[in-house]
Amino acid sequence: MTKSTSTPTTAQSLGSLLKSARDIMRKDKGLNGDLDRLPLLTWIMFLKFLDDLELQREEEAKLSVKKFAPALEAPYRWRDWASKPDGLTGDELLAFINNEETTLPDGARGSGLFRYLRTLAGGGDGEDRREVIATVFKGVDNRMKSGYLLRDVVNKIAGIHFTSSDELHTLGTLYESMLREMRDAAGDSGEFYTPRAVVRFMVTVTDPRLGETVLDPASGTGGFLVEAYNHLAGQVKTLADRKTLQTKSIYGCEAKPLPYLLCQMNLLLHGLDSPQIDPGNSLRHKLTDIGERDRVDVILTNPPFGGEEERGIQGNFPDDKQTSETALLFLQLIMRKLRRQGGKGRAAVVVPNGTLFGDGVCARIKEELLKEFNLHTIVRLPNGVFAPYTGIPTNLLFFDRSGPTGEVWYYEHPLPEGRKNYTKTAPIQFDEFAPLIAWWNKRKENERAWQVPAADLLANGCNLDRKNPSAKDDATHLPPEQLVANILRKEQRIMEIMGNINKLIKKSGRK
Repeated sequence: MTKSTSTPTTAQSLGSLLKSARDIMRKDKGLNGDLDRLPLLTWIMFLKFLDDLELQREEEAKLSVKKFAPALEAPYRWRDWASKPDGLTGDELLAFINNEETTLPDGARGSGLFRYLRTLAGGGDGEDRREVIATVFKGVDNRMKSGYLLRDVVNKIAGIHFTSSDELHTLGTLYESMLREMRDAAGDSGEFYTPRAVVRFMVTVTDPRLGETVLDPASGTGGFLVEAYNHLAGQVKTLADRKTLQTKSIYGCEAKPLPYLLCQMNLLLHGLDSPQIDPGNSLRHKLTDIGERDRVDVILTNPPFGGEEERGIQGNFPDDKQTSETALLFLQLIMRKLRRQGGKGRAAVVVPNGTLFGDGVCARIKEELLKEFNLHTIVRLPNGVFAPYTGIPTNLLFFDRSGPTGEVWYYEHPLPEGRKNYTKTAPIQFDEFAPLIAWWNKRKENERAWQVPAADLLANGCNLDRKNPSAKDDATHLPPEQLVANILRKEQRIMEIMGNINKLIKKSGRK
């Protein structure tokens, strides 16, 4: 984005503007909490951003005497129906947005706004943008019942200048805070949003380099991709570098319409002009069909766990590694998608504790991971990192394509002194990872770090759930929260074993 000549709105003003818009939406009885309000605010911002971007690109095309192909035609552009404060309002505005066919702002009859956006297609320079827009709006509905309140919200968003880089940076930060607010409603299907501190740590030590491709196959609202984009943006020095960053670096996949919309907007606000996010299920392709041209250099992700995939999806995986457990299918996909050439393909993945000690299919997947990949580091996170979404203990796996695993380094990340748990109001902070980052490239065993030969892990059924040898053995001295966590961990393992037995019974036809 180039800088606007207008005076950028301050962070305080932008915050007030967004708050005012949300206050207006709270008055509308058609909306049910932030799960409805945030998507509404997002699609309105999306269309304003798109129009600002199109105006800028049209001006650049004129200066360079090039033909410009807009993504949207009149009267569906923001400038046509939304920019005038006294424009369409009330029932007329609702009809223009919601109806399949309606009276347009120019008086003609035609498709309503959403129908037009959902059916976008065609060739030319704007093709990619049109396809993205169509995909975004296939999963979006306008739930506001009052066209007058909707006009008030539109007028608020009209005050944002998306051509100002300063304003975009500020708005991106404010938008992230709104995303965090809605995440309390997440977790029903095993989708736990990753704390920003954990995301930033994973990106920092994985260190994507400009020219490499970065993928999150379970993008959610785009947290990993935004952090990777920011990391790569600091390496841009030329126009060619910027083109590489904008067109050949960041890739994602998100099948659910709402997170897909939020991911697109999140990346747009942080400066990625045309996010390349696949709206399908990452697991829909046969694993054997993935070749070197489909592989990427870096994978950063927190795949959903606890969910179950249908038989058709399971059939895309090897016979001896088929499972309904979503996390295990994603782990196989990640292994397959890492670039082999040069041995520099690398991944950082959040996994539940059950993945470490799981047997059966899980053990066979981990055997391949140890024998075919270099699983060099497992970071064990303390209780409450993912509060309030889940209390399940979590770990970070770091592996690459440099060869088979020789030994696995474990690092037990501690709670801050005096703390017994992380909570929603007191989450993990990035600066807490400073000792781990300092240790990362100068590894020595200490009270937090130890290593285990891969041969020992393979000989023990690929059980990666290894206790810190420096930890106290006397359980009576453990705090109550840790005792409870240990009990829950054992109960979880029992449930997983019982689940595997139940699947075997069903498979054999016995009741």
